[in-house]
Amino acid sequence: MRTSLVLAVSAALVAGTALGLAPAAQAAEAGGSTGIRFVDIAGEGGTVLKANVLTPAGSAAGARHPLIVLPTSWAMPQIEYLVPAQKLADAGYVVVSYNSRGFWQSGGEIETAGPKDVADASKVIDWALANTAADPDRVGMGGVSYGAGISLLAAAHDPRVKAVTALSGWADLIESIYSGRTQHLQAAALLGGAGALTGRPGPELKQILSDFLSSNLAKEEDMIAWGRTRSPVTHLDRINANGAAIMLGNAWGDTIFPPNQYASFYEKLTGPKRLEFRPGDHATAELTGLFGLPNDTWTNARRWFDRYLKGADNGIDREQPVQLKSRSTGGYEGYPDWKSVHANQRTFDLGGTQRVWANVDSGANGGVTLLTNALDQFLRTPPVVSVPLLPRSFAGVWQSERYDAPQRVRGTVKVHTTVASTEESGTLVAYLYDVGPLGVGKLVSNAPYTFHGKAPGQPFVVDLELFSTAYDVPAGHRLALVVDTVDPLYIEHNPTGAQLTFSSPAADPSYVSVPLRKE
Repeated sequence: MRTSLVLAVSAALVAGTALGLAPAAQAAEAGGSTGIRFVDIAGEGGTVLKANVLTPAGSAAGARHPLIVLPTSWAMPQIEYLVPAQKLADAGYVVVSYNSRGFWQSGGEIETAGPKDVADASKVIDWALANTAADPDRVGMGGVSYGAGISLLAAAHDPRVKAVTALSGWADLIESIYSGRTQHLQAAALLGGAGALTGRPGPELKQILSDFLSSNLAKEEDMIAWGRTRSPVTHLDRINANGAAIMLGNAWGDTIFPPNQYASFYEKLTGPKRLEFRPGDHATAELTGLFGLPNDTWTNARRWFDRYLKGADNGIDREQPVQLKSRSTGGYEGYPDWKSVHANQRTFDLGGTQRVWANVDSGANGGVTLLTNALDQFLRTPPVVSVPLLPRSFAGVWQSERYDAPQRVRGTVKVHTTVASTEESGTLVAYLYDVGPLGVGKLVSNAPYTFHGKAPGQPFVVDLELFSTAYDVPAGHRLALVVDTVDPLYIEHNPTGAQLTFSSPAADPSYVSVPLRKE
């Protein structure tokens, strides 16, 4: 599912037209003599899927080539992957990219990676094996966002899939847009709007979105069941049994599919695997590669396919499988697994008692979906607040001591606290800031948390994982945890006049646990 590239790709296509190049011609100029065909493929139930096929040039008669299938992203047109597909075809792959059902000129209705989408992927593989020189023993799938999710689900249901590169995708749809049992408002609204503009949402999707955005808690279990069916983690046993080599890539600031759910999924995979996290927002890490520009994500995706579809000894399987790129330095760091990222923990206390009134935005917030973290990626400008000026009536604030040495935050920050509310329902949002000598705080991470059915005035424990990140806090700075109740990214559930009390009982002290890189 992806909206972040719609404007960018449209702009690029307009630019190509201005240069007198049709999209297919642009791809041809980028890659050379590889052939391209635009075809119709019969998907599940005979639904027509619009596709393009690129085949290696000059191959010997009877030669078989590894196959890569690329489902398009949410709301993206059929030509999305032409440039990277051209490069793959020039390297000896048969590449079939198809428009996911319900979007643009493909038939059917949007299924949101439902059973028909998974069946479509197998139908496309069937077609490629019957109509091209594709090798049935060397089949790979990949894509960005929606294409990533469909590829992972296909790896669970079709044992022919031997390698997957799932970029900016999801493993757990619930933990992506409903983490902390809080609706990610901007993400869901963008997906719904883009789907309506570029495709045909079916009645089921329309109902799910309506219930989700209207906070229809009576339908919560139905929404969760719908999301679980479409979550690769639900089908983990089948993915592991089939044994596909899986590469996962995502951005630290992905506001549609946050990184935590990918990291958790990665740890549970038992086959060949790789995890890459980089700065940016949803799909921005892959963006330049769609236009043929140098791009680490696409380079490693190609290396992954070369290793596990061609058997190339290119060393990618001998590298540290977890590769993290810092938001602060831009350098890569390798780890043997995700657990090793969290090997060194440092805590600071959330002492005392603080009370905040709900329903008012304190000024601390996570920014704007797609825009804010893309700016951080390219300009290193995260959202900022003046921590001393935050209104204490509407925000709880706790600060660490000043650090004598840089603190290299890596992985998932955890908050443990005790909360009491004057109402049975409510929402809080926690933010971790890097605070400089002048009190200016730069956002390190955040996450929402919603509760229902609590006894008013009765304390309860909250354990909240902030969205994973890699950020360096300079020497002389401190960390601050800020908690308020309103953020434009999320739907909040605070009744008018509600008040939250944060405490730190002696028997169960409140704290923030920060994972730090060992020097």
